[in-house]
Amino acid sequence: MKIGMVLYPTYGGSGVVGTELGIALAAKGHEVHFITYSQPVRLDGLTENIFYHEVSVSNYPLFEYQPYETVLASKLVDVVKFENLDLLHVHYAIPHASAAYMAQQILKSEGIEIPFITTLHGTDITLVGKDASFAPVIRFCIEHSNAVTAVSESLKQDTIRHFNTSREIEVIPNFICPDEYQIPRDMEMRRKYAKDEEPILCHISNFRKVKRVEDVVRIFKKVNDQIPSKLLLVGDGPERYNVEMLCRELGTCDRVIMLGKLQVTHKPLRISDLFLLPSQTESFGLAALEAMAAGVPVVSSDTGGIPEVNIHGETGFLADVGDVEAMAAYAVEILKDKENHKKFVGNALKRAEYFSIRNILPMYESLYTSVLKKQQ
Repeated sequence: MKIGMVLYPTYGGSGVVGTELGIALAAKGHEVHFITYSQPVRLDGLTENIFYHEVSVSNYPLFEYQPYETVLASKLVDVVKFENLDLLHVHYAIPHASAAYMAQQILKSEGIEIPFITTLHGTDITLVGKDASFAPVIRFCIEHSNAVTAVSESLKQDTIRHFNTSREIEVIPNFICPDEYQIPRDMEMRRKYAKDEEPILCHISNFRKVKRVEDVVRIFKKVNDQIPSKLLLVGDGPERYNVEMLCRELGTCDRVIMLGKLQVTHKPLRISDLFLLPSQTESFGLAALEAMAAGVPVVSSDTGGIPEVNIHGETGFLADVGDVEAMAAYAVEILKDKENHKKFVGNALKRAEYFSIRNILPMYESLYTSVLKKQQ
């Protein structure tokens, strides 16, 4: 198959998943064309069967805001025609599905049929979609996609409920490539941040308010009061200043290491002992899955799709959003006993294997085949 993959090329979960999906498809012999405004961060070097098409937005002075959706649609038309693509797979409803629909109609007027599949990742539904000004467009895109997938059952139900749609939505969860996380535990690197007997807690996010990074610091403070520990904060964003101020207020600055944005997070995870994800909402919880793939138990909120990934009492623990006391107590429960921690590590690794690309890729291939058969 020749597949056009449309995504945001950034560090966010949808960009990572879309890129890794394209790479896995290419490895199986499919021809994958990435179509976006810059090269995806996970896409580097020459790889067989992978091609990149840049969507270049002009600086035409008439526009106060650049019309990316229109330019993307034009680029999709061009790539579909001249690369003879079989289908488009777009990640996010706005602007990608709406641009794909526009391109589909333009191509149809020229006698070319091209189906498109929309994958909903969460923000397009839980945040953007709840803005009344976007809702009609998102609903239209869902209804007119040739197939729709959601990354969790929770997101599927949120979509059906919010948009009052009877559209069939197939749940195909996010995935990881387990082999990437099975790197040796680098004790020399670990000792740069903590003593051997000190547990390392970790949090990775874009530091938006919805991630509740201040709760991470408060949880850590309570854990550190009982078990001397270190905290690795990976990422950056609008809440970083508040987090830094809170660390000063709580007197934890010497115990908290801010690593900033990292393109690859395998290494900090592999030297960590516990992952914290107290988010206000998560449509899936990819960061938790990545931690589990690295053998790191998770203490998280019980919101959205996280309980579909992190199993309470097995791979870690779940608590109500904002319940810092409970999350801290659960963290201590995991860390206080080495044998108990080892049990959680084993369960986390086993659970992560369920979400391996080896299991998820065939679901997408089956969906592609089904959509193409309906076009014939």
